[in-house]
Amino acid sequence: MLTHEQLYSLEKYARVRPEFRARVIAHKKNRQVPLGPNATLYFEDALTMQYQVQEMLRLERMFEPEAIQEELDVYNPLIPDGSNWKATFMVEFPDEDERRAALARLIGIEKAVYVQVEGFPKVNPITNEDLDRETEDKTSAVHFMRFELTPEMAAAAKRGAAIHAGIDHPEYTCAVTLETGARESLAGDLA
Repeated sequence: MLTHEQLYSLEKYARVRPEFRARVIAHKKNRQVPLGPNATLYFEDALTMQYQVQEMLRLERMFEPEAIQEELDVYNPLIPDGSNWKATFMVEFPDEDERRAALARLIGIEKAVYVQVEGFPKVNPITNEDLDRETEDKTSAVHFMRFELTPEMAAAAKRGAAIHAGIDHPEYTCAVTLETGARESLAGDLA
């Protein structure tokens, strides 16, 4: 959970931003999991959320404590709490017409995403906990996901068990095994 005290002031952030941004970009490389050609899981953590908050504060020139707390209240729920992984899931089609058609075809895809620690059942996400991101005509291109793990799954992941991710949707299926950097980064999120 990020606190006001962990954030840089606007002035300090202006000075440290290039180095901080480079560190976050390098960190995020191990937290992106492509699922086929048109979908990606972006796993979040305290560092990715601090960057998001810092950028919002910078863009909006926010410095009042109440406004900063509102941003923290929005982004803190996306930080894993030791028994789960949290991710932003994106359906990515560069062409707008193709994207519109795909989102109509892919209704329910957010429920078909999974992670799996080797030797355990697949875990489907709890999605969009505070938002309705789907209509009867189409799904959203962006979904927020929480994958709850059992203590046994978490322990196995921390011991180095392989981690798989994929999508089991009638219109879009894929399965991947996370590379070592991603596996280690996600294992570090677990208590």
